Amino acid sequence: MTSLMNKIGHQYKDASLLENAVTHSSYANESKRSIQSNERLEFLGDAVLSIVVSDYLYEHYANMPEGELTKLRAKLVCEKSLAHFATLLGLDEHLLLGKGEENTGGRSRPSIKADAFEALIASLYLDDGLDLARAFIMRFILPELEHVGDLAFRDYKTQLQEIVQQNKEELLSYVLVKESGPDHDKRFQVEVHLNSNVIGVGVGRSKKEAEQLAAKEALELMGQ
Repeated sequence: MTSLMNKIGHQYKDASLLENAVTHSSYANESKRSIQSNERLEFLGDAVLSIVVSDYLYEHYANMPEGELTKLRAKLVCEKSLAHFATLLGLDEHLLLGKGEENTGGRSRPSIKADAFEALIASLYLDDGLDLARAFIMRFILPELEHVGDLAFRDYKTQLQEIVQQNKEELLSYVLVKESGPDHDKRFQVEVHLNSNVIGVGVGRSKKEAEQLAAKEALELMGQ
């Protein structure tokens, strides 16, 4: 496990956590030793990953509506992304697999690699806390953020305003036209007007989100 620790950049206080993280259920079932699979660690790692990524996006994408935040987070922590992170780390080379799983290509299976990556996150969290787990996670998330531009949120209102301001006679305004749903699950419908013409409509969980989505629709109609 020493070479894997070097790749991770952390020397474990409890090395058994790392061994547990790379142990697939097929290996645990075949082992003569009493050894646990990484399934419980995977459960915990998924939660740690979610809070770390959610916290980062919340802090660094202040104008992003909830719906866009959810899409971006999903892209960053999906199975495909996590399997890719595992491959970058070389985690697949250290997986403990049962003979059957090994012989059927389990070492390259995305689901197995993604699960092991989440288990690894949990092992770091348990060994030395959230700060260590966060630093490890962001080592992979930050570069990935540079490659998800198609999902990354833009400040659509500002972009639309900059276009409209090119003609000082044009007046841009946002009008709340409908509010529905119970207090815990409100929906707001907003129209964006250019002078007296409706050029976009947005529906969101907040007025701010609805305004951004209305501006987005207006930009799309303009071919932006």
